[in-house]
Amino acid sequence: MKKSKSNRKREQSSRTIPQSSRNRVAFAEAAACLVEIGKGFHARGWVLGTSGNFSAVISHEPLRLAITSTGLDKGCLTPAQFLEMDEAANVIRGDGRPSAEALLHLAIASGVDTGAILHTHSVWSTVLSGSHASQGGIALEGYEMLKGLEGVRTHKHREWLPILENSQDMVELGKRVSNTLRESPDIHGFLLQGHGLYTWGTGLQEAKRHVEILEFLMEVLVRSGAA
Repeated sequence: MKKSKSNRKREQSSRTIPQSSRNRVAFAEAAACLVEIGKGFHARGWVLGTSGNFSAVISHEPLRLAITSTGLDKGCLTPAQFLEMDEAANVIRGDGRPSAEALLHLAIASGVDTGAILHTHSVWSTVLSGSHASQGGIALEGYEMLKGLEGVRTHKHREWLPILENSQDMVELGKRVSNTLRESPDIHGFLLQGHGLYTWGTGLQEAKRHVEILEFLMEVLVRSGAA
């Protein structure tokens, strides 16, 4: 099939634009979107204080992430507070430093096909990650909201949300995250015990939707006593 003139022009244009310039555009767009996501999550009580961290993949080869700087109130982020980070967690754009948990973002970005990774720290995830730690995870099933997860077509779906023991050794914890993703490639997220939810999506809007779905279901479990 012949390519249209417009498609050929776009391909030629993308080849002539330097990677660094494309990254700058993607970085700016991701930072602006994550600012709005942060405001919304903060208003819902999912990233209070300085909790939570967000990232978006702006390049896969080489791997580059736009990620929140550490110690910030996610309800009043600005685009200037985002960093560009490489696959070794080195900051190559922006002022500040990423959270130690940036290594978990890199583990996820390397382990699944993702365009964005969002970490929240809600009351519901904190409660459930503690009460179900001995079981190794939480089973979510029978809820219509499950169909909001990418690839899920029925409320009869059983979503397993693994719970990993938290650690201050992010290198070791990152390896356990990588192992979990290899062993359970179809999961949409996981919990760190006493620490909160990590989820992802092929893009920022999908990742945001997954946070909303999983946070909703965890709140239902706690409020209903079903947990």
